[in-house]
Amino acid sequence: MLTIYVPKEKMPLVIGRIMDRAQVFAPVKEGDAHRFRLVNRPHHVDLTYQNTRLSPKELMHPPAEAMFAYTLKKGDPKEGILEEIPKALGPRVVWGIRPCDAKAFQLVDVNFITDQYVDPWWQKRRQSTVLVGLGCHEPCSTCFCTSVGLGPFDRSALDVLMTECADGYLVEAVTEAGQALLADVPDGEPASEDHVSQARSIAEKAEKSLPRLFLTDPLRDKATNELFNAAFWEEVQFACINCGTCTFLCPTCWCFDIQDEVHRDEGVRVRLWDSCMFPLFTLHGSGHNPRNQKLQRVRQRFMHKFKYYVDKYGNGPACVGCGRCVQYCPVNIDIRRVASMMTASCVCPTT
Repeated sequence: MLTIYVPKEKMPLVIGRIMDRAQVFAPVKEGDAHRFRLVNRPHHVDLTYQNTRLSPKELMHPPAEAMFAYTLKKGDPKEGILEEIPKALGPRVVWGIRPCDAKAFQLVDVNFITDQYVDPWWQKRRQSTVLVGLGCHEPCSTCFCTSVGLGPFDRSALDVLMTECADGYLVEAVTEAGQALLADVPDGEPASEDHVSQARSIAEKAEKSLPRLFLTDPLRDKATNELFNAAFWEEVQFACINCGTCTFLCPTCWCFDIQDEVHRDEGVRVRLWDSCMFPLFTLHGSGHNPRNQKLQRVRQRFMHKFKYYVDKYGNGPACVGCGRCVQYCPVNIDIRRVASMMTASCVCPTT
């Protein structure tokens, strides 16, 4: 696969050339945080960030998305007929995505692209997008990707991997799509052995800075009922205020609601992010709510991440260790501690 070296002063030229043939989404500084945005000028791209506050899942699964439009006008030949709202879905390049966030797309694929059901918008966005990753040479203190089977320079979900070196970037194609993208970039130079060696040293140092904090493999063999009835859930749920911050920031949370917005005779069907942390999430039309207690909702989130997803798909866990939920939880609930408690849990004593 093609490997090139791009001096830092030439990176805007590279991004500009790619913008000529595809939409480019990249980290842009907004106030005191960064967010992936559609870039109109190469110099807006800021690759000095550690991680974005919101994950780039919004590029594949928007927070709010109009799916269909319809009319309720009496006598109109299209009355009550849903018509898909057209969307521009490619070609696109996500530039500078962290390896953990790219891996999250793969984990969500198993829900949106199955033998029984395919989400057309998720699939089209995935198929039309090339992922150019940026390795984490300085992981955040809240990151724990090595504890969930990944790493700061994991390339398993990327098309291209970039490593920031002293005065430039080592840029490596990982897939055929990545190879095709780099083949049309004339602003790089052949990577030398020194460039490659420097990049490998940076990756190894970053990996060593993130020791494994817990093991998830033992949870595969853990009895579901044993985890479900564990005593520690009472402690975990005590501080939670069910705000949903963790689920909205999480790159692997995919839950959504569908609502109709009607103005006079015209309507639009909209898909919106939802959260298992909200009491209304499981409220039935009858008034019954199978998860009406806070403990049940908190338990559901962590059980899905580390047990239900793993058992259902033979994959996972449904966590990439990005650390956003740890960093931004207003009551300091730490998923790393909860995972450790799950691994060491025992059945609640009977009374």
